[in-house]
Amino acid sequence: MVEETRNSVSGQARVGTVVQAGSVGEVHFHQSADTGPEITAFQLPPGAAHFVDRDTEQASVARVVQEHRGTGRAVGGVAAERPLVVAVHGLRGVGKTALGVRLARGLAEEFPDALRFVDLDDHRRDGGVETAEVLGELLRSLGVRPDWVEPAYAGRRRQYWARTQGRRLVLVVDNVRFGLELEQLMPASADSVVIAIGQGRLDDLKGGADLEIPLGPLGDEHAAQLLRAIADDPRFSTEPAAAEALARACGGLPAALEVAGEWLRKHRRRTLMRLVAQLTDELAERGLPLVEAVWDAAYGDLGPDAARLYRLLAVHPGPYLLPEAVTALFGEGADAADDALEELERASLLLSGRGGRPAMHDLLRAHAVRCARRHGGETEAAEARGRVIRWYLRQAQRADALAAGPRMKFADAMPAVEGAPDVEFAAGKLGALRWLEGEHLALYGCVRAAYAYGMDTEAWALCEPLWTHFLDHAHYGEVTEAFRTGRDAAQRAGHIAALVRMRCQLARPLWEQKRYEEAETEVGLAVGGARLLGGAPADGELKLWASALEFRGRARSEQGDWASAVPDFEESRQIHTRIGNPYGVLLQTHLLGQAAAALGEPDRAATLLARAHEMAREQERERMTARTGFELGRVLQGLARREEAAALYAAALDGARERGSGRDEVRVLEALGSLAADCGDEEAASAHRASARAIREREGGLPDTGAGGPS
Repeated sequence: MVEETRNSVSGQARVGTVVQAGSVGEVHFHQSADTGPEITAFQLPPGAAHFVDRDTEQASVARVVQEHRGTGRAVGGVAAERPLVVAVHGLRGVGKTALGVRLARGLAEEFPDALRFVDLDDHRRDGGVETAEVLGELLRSLGVRPDWVEPAYAGRRRQYWARTQGRRLVLVVDNVRFGLELEQLMPASADSVVIAIGQGRLDDLKGGADLEIPLGPLGDEHAAQLLRAIADDPRFSTEPAAAEALARACGGLPAALEVAGEWLRKHRRRTLMRLVAQLTDELAERGLPLVEAVWDAAYGDLGPDAARLYRLLAVHPGPYLLPEAVTALFGEGADAADDALEELERASLLLSGRGGRPAMHDLLRAHAVRCARRHGGETEAAEARGRVIRWYLRQAQRADALAAGPRMKFADAMPAVEGAPDVEFAAGKLGALRWLEGEHLALYGCVRAAYAYGMDTEAWALCEPLWTHFLDHAHYGEVTEAFRTGRDAAQRAGHIAALVRMRCQLARPLWEQKRYEEAETEVGLAVGGARLLGGAPADGELKLWASALEFRGRARSEQGDWASAVPDFEESRQIHTRIGNPYGVLLQTHLLGQAAAALGEPDRAATLLARAHEMAREQERERMTARTGFELGRVLQGLARREEAAALYAAALDGARERGSGRDEVRVLEALGSLAADCGDEEAASAHRASARAIREREGGLPDTGAGGPS
């Protein structure tokens, strides 16, 4: 039986993942004052347009799920303490993902709390999965707002356990290679089902899978049935034997049958026997797997421009294709690129990815690499790679300038790439920030490719705008790798100032992940490098020196060593004063005030923070005005200057609510609770703390660890 659902079929097509804005797994929040964010329970990729067979596999899953639920959450007589695990495995293109998504859809009524899909290959680098990134995406999909997601893996895992405890949910995990990858993503509820999809058995999974489904190719009858459903071609009636031969040539792989069906629709004048002969000849001459023969034949049917673009897509840095980036890659103008892209889509050599943007399946990307080796050459690939990297660098610099404004940078502005249009950032600053997040996979890919192919200046230059992105989106695995690569690129290029800056940028994600020793090493070398500039340095180099000192002080203060941090903050402030940088003076005065409070010098802290607060207001720095006011309020509370503290807290609370900063709102509410308790008003204290607790629970944060109150 053939069932028609939605979207295009590709049994192995990676059609979506749990990501933020614009993807198939997009989460829609509906904020209300009372209930907080509401999450959509159903978040799976679209099903296949045509689905055949697999009845035995679906029946097996239904039986095991009923056993799991009907015997007191026990399978095989043993009580279940973890979710039911169904492992689907088989070769690429056989339809594992299509079956996994179909299984999850069939369980929707029995598991109403949440259905989720995540593709580990979207988070895999150098063979390993950045599990913290996956947990971050899952937490956001489960209603935890981005600014409430814990920065480190351990915190995210605790949040995930808390968020999934007691829920009846289904999690589909695609492209699992090892059991540990799955174990780290297990929901806390034994009432859940996890569907793991991979090429091989998960023999290293603790306790094994509750049900193994080894998925083989479709039989000849079902393969022909699927091909007829895809192509709906009258030639199947006039040439039934040829139709069956064509289906057999695809090896029973749904992914190959989809391409063959598209090929049939394109060549309606050719006989099926002729098409079968062409496929058979390709296989005999090249000795490639059957699916490779299908894709080779589809590639051979492309016009010269589309064939060239197909080869060039092998060096595209990201999983999703932006039209302007494709234009830069192609190098022949927007119209020619659009025409070639359309031809690739008609040939089913591209998929529909995030937000409807074209995407290239991993198998097809690998095939494009082989085509490039045979028909392209390194010069063609190198020129295209350089164009697209420079284009992405230019767009990232433009987005950074719009989002962050003027700041210390060392890379020259990248000129326009000839024939490649710039992106228009809708909604100004917000649009620029959204673009950086939407293209961050391609941008990180550009850093890796630039460094790998000797484009060192472009590699470290890309890391400057990625700093702005990092401040809002802590993709720790990616950003740590990128900043480390930027550091190495600046070192190889011999650019000392850029090397200092890259070391400072790398230090922050390291210390935020509590990798203090590595962070200390980077900032220590950064300070040493800044001093090497020596002589009578320009103001820009002095500013870099001051920045390096600040980062070293912050690395120490993050570990609680405020005494060692103070000399760095003092020297940094002196340099900022010397070069006339008032914002730098403000930042260091604020840090020195925090240090004095931490070191038990409340009077000195109050003086410093009051000065920083005054400077922030004079410079019209709204965020710093709120931050300095809050810190000053904590110190004044400790000095029993409660009325002054209350006024500062009230202003900080208003500012937090205007900015929509839940984290800051909680901090201020907890401080107000502490202040009310100091004044003997337990009713007000309880109300403030309850409000803070409600926001934490609403936003998915971890329980209060005791922060807040006087310094």
